[in-house]
Amino acid sequence: MYKTLIRPFLFSKPAEEAHYFTFNLVKNLFKIPGFRWISSKLYNSKNQLLEVNLFGLNFKNPVGLAAGFDKDAKLFDELSTYGFGFIEIGTLTPVGQEGNPKPRLFRLPDDSSLINRMGFNNEGVEAAVERLKKKKSSVIIGGNIGKNKVTPNDQALHDYEKCFDALFEHVDYFVVNVSSPNTPNLRELQEKEPLKELLNAVQARNLSKEKPKPLLLKIAPDLNESQLDDIVEIVGETGIDGVIATNTTISRDGLKTKKEHIEEIGAGGLSGKAVTARSTEVIRYLSTKSEGSFPIIGVGGIYTAQDAIEKLEAGASLVQVYTGFIYEGPGMVKRINRGIIEWKRNKLKTN
Repeated sequence: MYKTLIRPFLFSKPAEEAHYFTFNLVKNLFKIPGFRWISSKLYNSKNQLLEVNLFGLNFKNPVGLAAGFDKDAKLFDELSTYGFGFIEIGTLTPVGQEGNPKPRLFRLPDDSSLINRMGFNNEGVEAAVERLKKKKSSVIIGGNIGKNKVTPNDQALHDYEKCFDALFEHVDYFVVNVSSPNTPNLRELQEKEPLKELLNAVQARNLSKEKPKPLLLKIAPDLNESQLDDIVEIVGETGIDGVIATNTTISRDGLKTKKEHIEEIGAGGLSGKAVTARSTEVIRYLSTKSEGSFPIIGVGGIYTAQDAIEKLEAGASLVQVYTGFIYEGPGMVKRINRGIIEWKRNKLKTN
């Protein structure tokens, strides 16, 4: 029903308008008595084979919702009924900001992909904290943190620390995002020395707490092998808990969409099937180079169970979806989890 009725209706609207329309619709539907129970029954998968213990957290299944979908922590309770094992909010910044001018979100149906240049649009970390205080579900929440657009890179640490402190009591793990292509100069923080300095400072703040939270780094798919080698080294030196691979790409290679249309859209991060292969390559490289010394959350172009399994086989411990959720609909999460159950059963039979 989603692909035949709901998606065509949503895709008839501008992409960002459709996103907010969907948010409002879901909010209103969940006000109907019994709707939450129905949604949970329809979309959740419970099986011991799905459970993952990682970072000291117990994930009911390995399929999460990536950052960017519920930036402001407005819908995590409702989204948890769609079968996600965890939900990542953000990217959040200390002060609310509008992000880049609209239009800034574009569909590429021929490539089952999206281009976005949202620019960390959010209402600010304190607004998200107030919503997290009212959390009703038990879903694991990750906090993806960044810097404000007007904050120069040499002062970026203060922004990350402000977000970290505000969210600490309200999320289960943290993600330092230095890999979005849509905030000017942000990716410069991925360079070895600035990144090491940033992560060491945030980790020191984390370790000063009585019970530190898992701290992860989200990286771009556009890093070369030398830069990925640096990431492996930095993870080891800073003692952070893992890596999320990958964010969106600035590459436009191999797209079916007409070049003229791509040029008309302009700058932004590309997500969806167009990054499936590259994301998996990065996961495999990091896992092999590090000899599996740190966990990886795989994200980028996951639409099917096979897509997720390929990332798990490449070395990911968990996976996240975003663009696939938009193209495939809420039933996708359950289909992926069912496929993972079957894959694990087959592995047990052959071992």
